[in-house]
Amino acid sequence: MEENYDDYLLSFFNQTSTTDDPESILNETVFYCEKAGVTRFGATFIPTVYYMNFLLSLLGNGLVLCIIYKYEKLGTVTNIFLLNLVISDLLFASTLPFWAVYHRSEWIFGPGLCKFIGSLYSIGFSSSILFLTLMTFDRYLAVVHAITAAQSRRRLYAYCMSFVVWFLSFFASLKDIVFYNVRLNKPGGWVCEESGYSHQTIVKWQLMGYYLQFGVFFLLPLMMMFYCYARITIRIISTRIQEKCRAIKLIFVIIFTFFICWTPYNVVLLLKALHLASRDRSCAEELDYAEYVTRNIAYLYCCISPVFYTFVGKKFQSHFRKLLAKHIPCLKTTILSSQSSRTTSFRSPNTEYY
Repeated sequence: MEENYDDYLLSFFNQTSTTDDPESILNETVFYCEKAGVTRFGATFIPTVYYMNFLLSLLGNGLVLCIIYKYEKLGTVTNIFLLNLVISDLLFASTLPFWAVYHRSEWIFGPGLCKFIGSLYSIGFSSSILFLTLMTFDRYLAVVHAITAAQSRRRLYAYCMSFVVWFLSFFASLKDIVFYNVRLNKPGGWVCEESGYSHQTIVKWQLMGYYLQFGVFFLLPLMMMFYCYARITIRIISTRIQEKCRAIKLIFVIIFTFFICWTPYNVVLLLKALHLASRDRSCAEELDYAEYVTRNIAYLYCCISPVFYTFVGKKFQSHFRKLLAKHIPCLKTTILSSQSSRTTSFRSPNTEYY
């Protein structure tokens, strides 16, 4: 996991390593990377961005929850997936203030919260990506296989798929539950990171985490999005939907935004994994700087994804206008007149997705 000072050689701070026999000590020279510049950069840059992402997540996801509660049926397949996506993003966002304090100074919350926050972060982060992928697949079924999917897209299907996503996310977080702990790292103070096990064991699990993130939580969702939205685009072009150009543009925006936000971060993680596997003793500080920047772009997308995925649809845009008209009287006349002009246009049963 990335929320540490991510230098696997720090565990050999005293330039010694021990074997399973506590009386047997192997002395070896260890290359030590003091990433003071990276740490200062993180302390200056990370907390502000984390607090901003946390507030945006609360605002955006709270708005989605409000609209679903007031205007939507909670038991539909789409809304079941959307509610789970909102929950996963709120779980993820709830860990950001803790990491912000950590990057500002040191870990002050104790070993119990270190494991809990680390695992909650992983569960929220993983489940958010998987629910986005699941919503993409469900949108594909609803548009491309509308008739045949009507029989299978039931509540049981939504509940079962949601359970699978939460189970996989919890399984992916087991590494953090087991390995995360608090230790004293002079002169930086208390840190919350993988510790308490041999160097080789921690490196193997770090590599597994990097490869799992790149393959399962980036490459697979990206391929799924390309396939599903390509089929949806072909389906829209072959129909008589009058606003097909708008729908195709929105599909392009969804894929492009996901690619732009997630690709740099995952490429950096892959490079860090290759550097770690090569046993290269260079510090590679440029990768740490790149990870700080690209990670926060990915986090921003993760925090606002429910807003992005819901408000591209006409139905949620209409609900949002109603909400504004209810609480801002001066906008009521303008919003209602805009809505009435839109109702005269042709609508297809599937255009609510766009």
